[in-house]
Amino acid sequence: MAHPFSRRSFLKAASVAAGGLPALGHAAQAADDPAKAIRDRIALSDLHYAEPPRRSEEGLPIGNGRMGSLVWTTASQVRLQINRVDAYPAGSASNSFNEAHNDYCGGCAWLDLRFEGRPFRKGKVALHLSVYDGIVTITGDGVKVEIVAAREPDVFAIAIQDRRGSAVTATLRALRYAPSSTDANGAADTHATTLRTRSHLAVTRLHAEDAAIALSQEFREVPFRSHTAVMAAFASGAAESELLDEASVALIASDATTLFVSSAAGFGDDGDSLATARRALETARTAGMPALAQAARAWWHDFWDQGSLALHSADGTAERVQRDYHYYLYLMAATSGGKFPPKFNGMLWNTGGDPRAWGAQHWYTNTSCYQEALPASGRLVLTDPFFDLYSAMLPACRAAAEAQWGSQGIFIPETVTFDGPEPLPPEIAAEMRALYLSRKPWAEKSPAFLDYATTKHPYASVWNWKTPGRWEKGRYLFGERGHGPYGPTSHIFATTAKIAYHFWLRYEFTQDRAWLAERAYPMLRGAVEFYRHHPMVRLEADGRFHIQGSNNSEPIRDARDASEDLAALRAVIPALLRAAALLDRDKALQPAWRDFLDRLAPLPCSDDPDVLGADLLHGPRTLAAARGPARYFNPDYVRAEPHTLPVWFFDLCGVEARDTALRDLAQATLDRLVESHGPASKTWNNGLTKLPIAAALLGRAELVRDLVPRQMGALAAPGALANTPLLRNRLSLGEGAQAMSAQHLGRASEALQLALLQSAPPAPGEDPILHLFPAWPTDWDADYRLHARGGFVVEATMTRGAVTRLELRSKAGAPCRLRNPFPAAVTLQRDGRPAETLTGSLLSFPTRMGETIALIPGK
Repeated sequence: MAHPFSRRSFLKAASVAAGGLPALGHAAQAADDPAKAIRDRIALSDLHYAEPPRRSEEGLPIGNGRMGSLVWTTASQVRLQINRVDAYPAGSASNSFNEAHNDYCGGCAWLDLRFEGRPFRKGKVALHLSVYDGIVTITGDGVKVEIVAAREPDVFAIAIQDRRGSAVTATLRALRYAPSSTDANGAADTHATTLRTRSHLAVTRLHAEDAAIALSQEFREVPFRSHTAVMAAFASGAAESELLDEASVALIASDATTLFVSSAAGFGDDGDSLATARRALETARTAGMPALAQAARAWWHDFWDQGSLALHSADGTAERVQRDYHYYLYLMAATSGGKFPPKFNGMLWNTGGDPRAWGAQHWYTNTSCYQEALPASGRLVLTDPFFDLYSAMLPACRAAAEAQWGSQGIFIPETVTFDGPEPLPPEIAAEMRALYLSRKPWAEKSPAFLDYATTKHPYASVWNWKTPGRWEKGRYLFGERGHGPYGPTSHIFATTAKIAYHFWLRYEFTQDRAWLAERAYPMLRGAVEFYRHHPMVRLEADGRFHIQGSNNSEPIRDARDASEDLAALRAVIPALLRAAALLDRDKALQPAWRDFLDRLAPLPCSDDPDVLGADLLHGPRTLAAARGPARYFNPDYVRAEPHTLPVWFFDLCGVEARDTALRDLAQATLDRLVESHGPASKTWNNGLTKLPIAAALLGRAELVRDLVPRQMGALAAPGALANTPLLRNRLSLGEGAQAMSAQHLGRASEALQLALLQSAPPAPGEDPILHLFPAWPTDWDADYRLHARGGFVVEATMTRGAVTRLELRSKAGAPCRLRNPFPAAVTLQRDGRPAETLTGSLLSFPTRMGETIALIPGK
């Protein structure tokens, strides 16, 4: 639906606030044609290719949230790989993927559209992605192709105009080649191929019907089963199907106008993917291309009407940041409408079949790059798959807390399959606890434990102490990292608390008590109880709870008092206490939780006598990564940590934080890192780094100006080192082959939002304070609609360093606390009528659900 804000009322308020002058140049245009203004704003994010993509990974992305593909061309073909977010060939109990990078997910089939002649040769082809409409258009010599991803059903509708009257061939090809299967009588079955990977079977079947073709996949590893299907048919006219070989089936039409391509996926006996794809195809053919295209356009137009940014700077950098921000939102909308969130390593954009670097597991840190900017954008619905993923694995995570660690609550590993941690046999779990808690020397692990580990994936957190090995006489011999049971992700505990805090933040953005009770509270409680009962969390002689033997992210292993753990607990425990009070739950446990919080070990600092890497931390007192000793640490991480310093986050030291001493420490730490990296550091381009976010949180506009566009790839300063050159479609291959990534766009988008608007509380678990433009360069103009905690939608404009317009809508009727952005008293207009006048630095006022409030500064 269209957003309830009236654009005209906002512009009228802006004119009043600015003494009759429009806030930005485009604002005046918007008053005459708001729809055109939004369309033109979003169109800056379009992709335009005047020549063929140089490689398939540079194709144009299109998707409906569940199925997606890049679109690329050769001289005679338009090509796609049909991928799905719910296509998982193996689960957590698999014994077949014990080598790095060899598990897979997402892929369903290749689709090739072949035209006679060479209509898309260089000099004759142009490709265009309309981000506003969600449509890919390809024009060639006498040929035009338009591709729409229907929102419902799961269908790509491909309109074909060939003025030459030539035949078109649509071919579905298998993603893997394997020998033909045999039927029940042992005869060759040319319609099916089977590929065995140890205990895992991947069966591909080709289907040639009178006027349709299909390719289905089935994956089995007892007791796991999953399946996918892709089906294609032309809208009308004569079409002839043909089995080309064991791996491809074609459909040839002489007068093609529209091709419909459907897909489906399922698990176990959860329906029949081929039948589901067939129903989707028939629904699409009945509806027709015009109706599907119109519905898709309407969906995208409503999506963009939910909020956007208009940015301006004299050198055009702000406009490029605006371009990449909206492109990030497009990518998320195209991949985040299914049962599972998009994988960080490829999303729905794989083009090379099954292989992808890092395989099929979900890394939380990487996934968070995509998720954390969505709530403030107003697109909470796009976070549903993320929350559903982790909610669904709660039973497995409860079992893992006990089996792996001898604790209570829940344990969510940093790296985990879609169905959660693997259930462990009791004898393996018992030995694992003894080994991983250092109760049994690593050198004494049993042959049974090693034999069990042999078949397990080395990227699964629980087995992450393994390294790639070698095959010898038919047996796979894995290596070890040399740090006992400690691998990069094996002992990361903070992921559990971080994910729980995401559930709390969603409540803060919505004020939805049902969500708090049913979804967030089990996560919060489970995370705190996991730490509180963990054998490595001990009350020591100083009267403080210290955490032994955990990892601080990947580069520090088996340390003491890791800052990730201590910072996360300082956020998640207050959130749990606030939630328990709101829901009137666990009164008997609340004193224990509060005592746990009050007696947590202090955050590690550079001048602590036992700080890790003390000889590397010189200069002013700063925050540090952990206390020592550590079994392993990367000195560069301690000296100039490139990925995350968690104390900056979790609402501990933003611009409204009450703990000013901690905020000063965070500022000093940021200064040290900026100085140590220097202007040419590739760290600023890194897709994982949260340094731009830290700069925004701490109100550092001078750093935001440089770091946000640099991370997005919108700015390449002289001498800067690119971490990984971006492809023409603004995706990165920094994660490896066939692992196309938009992590850099997600991280930078979060930093951008925080520079424009913050809504953090003075301390975790308290009420938020809205703070406008806390880190925005004063010579950059901005006009935005963003969402804030407390259930507020905020529209604001800054022109030449002054706030010229501010209007709020209260979605939940919560009290509003706002840092006064104007130099004088403020008059509130409630639903267009003047109401009270407020003064002071911090404005507090009640709101009603659905109420719109404009804040007009006094003269």
